[in-house]
Amino acid sequence: MTRRPAFPSHALLLAVALCAAAVPARAAGGQAEGIPTDVLRVCADANLLPFSNDRGEGFENRIARLIADDLKVKLAFTWWPQTIGFVRNTLRTRQCDLVMGTAVGEELMQNTNPYYRSTYALVYRKDSGITARTLSDPSLQGARIGVVARTPPSTVMLRHGLTNLEPYQLDTDTRAHHPAQRAVEDVAAARTDAAIVWGPIAGYFAARQQVPMAVVPLMDEPGTTPFQYMISMGIRPDEPDWRHWLNDFIVRRQGDIDRILAEYHVPLANADGTIRTEVAEPEGYRMADYRAPTPSGLRGAETVGPAEVERLAKDGAILVDVLPTPPKPEGLTSESHWVPPPHRSLPGAHWLPNVGYGAPSAEQEAYFRTNLERLTAGDRKRPLVVFCQPECWMSWNAAKRAVALGYEAVKWYPAGTEGWKAAGHELVTIEPEPKPDSGPASKVAN
Repeated sequence: MTRRPAFPSHALLLAVALCAAAVPARAAGGQAEGIPTDVLRVCADANLLPFSNDRGEGFENRIARLIADDLKVKLAFTWWPQTIGFVRNTLRTRQCDLVMGTAVGEELMQNTNPYYRSTYALVYRKDSGITARTLSDPSLQGARIGVVARTPPSTVMLRHGLTNLEPYQLDTDTRAHHPAQRAVEDVAAARTDAAIVWGPIAGYFAARQQVPMAVVPLMDEPGTTPFQYMISMGIRPDEPDWRHWLNDFIVRRQGDIDRILAEYHVPLANADGTIRTEVAEPEGYRMADYRAPTPSGLRGAETVGPAEVERLAKDGAILVDVLPTPPKPEGLTSESHWVPPPHRSLPGAHWLPNVGYGAPSAEQEAYFRTNLERLTAGDRKRPLVVFCQPECWMSWNAAKRAVALGYEAVKWYPAGTEGWKAAGHELVTIEPEPKPDSGPASKVAN
């Protein structure tokens, strides 16, 4: 679990997420509340873009709407400036039930699992002559660099000899002051040469300037205060059911969350600290290299995780495994008898191999279409869960093809059999559905 640097408690949260959320004290003897059944009440700042505002324009507003829609409840906000006393006056007084953004590792607020990992970013004008990708780049020497006081970059910069700093105040009333936003705007106006601010703020406001701006997400440096932080949602202690529901929501809707974050130009980092390069959805189908990183979602389908797959299966969804049949090993003659290894999959799944190619044969397309019609009894509203293995474009292609065939409740399960096993569930041996076409040799290992 990521620990945050040792700043005073009220400044710490702002330093990590630049006003993402404050920290509540542990409720003494607080009784756990259940999952909202009527209204989802969100604690938020009315004037803190790109996170939230009272016009619903922030990405936290948008993600909160996803949660409310998933719960099938109304959405309401409790507005309070995200500065000292934010949580004390909102979450702790039970005026609201959810803080949309707080750094993982906060001991006094119960965290959900993280739903994104971001980092501080270096911002400069593309015409400035600065070409830096790290803070050690010589083009930064002597540059006037804006930084919010007491945030992690302020200490790391000194290590690289960057001492010509333009400081911005950390603790402010967000109803009137937005220091990190102003730091980006000062770079655009050439009042400073560069700035280092929290990534979501850097990406959002750099994209709104009149001059071309470079946004360089920073990787952590060994032996220094980290730049990267995992961001979760925050709830009161002793609400395990609510936390469990939110964790499952994050898994199921991660693709939708990632698409919203991308719209706001939020730089994202992978678990290993590398900066994430988003895999874009192609307009058509993936035509080759089927075992490779996939997009985070699929237009027209819902991305689901193991817990949701388990519930869907209990409710009668059709589980469709599209892993291709393994190719015959090289070196065997045509007369050699070869028995493919048994295929292990989810209990109750139907194996439709070789239907996830980008350009399947007419026979493969007919096999897919007729089996879906048979399994659903022609009901286009029957949920279909399509899967393969992790980083398997075959399942993405097949789910997209099911959407194109008019199925209205397609669920794409990108974690596949490995994700099911990792979640502690069993795999069973299954056989292909009737008359599978062997298709071309697969590049996806069984």
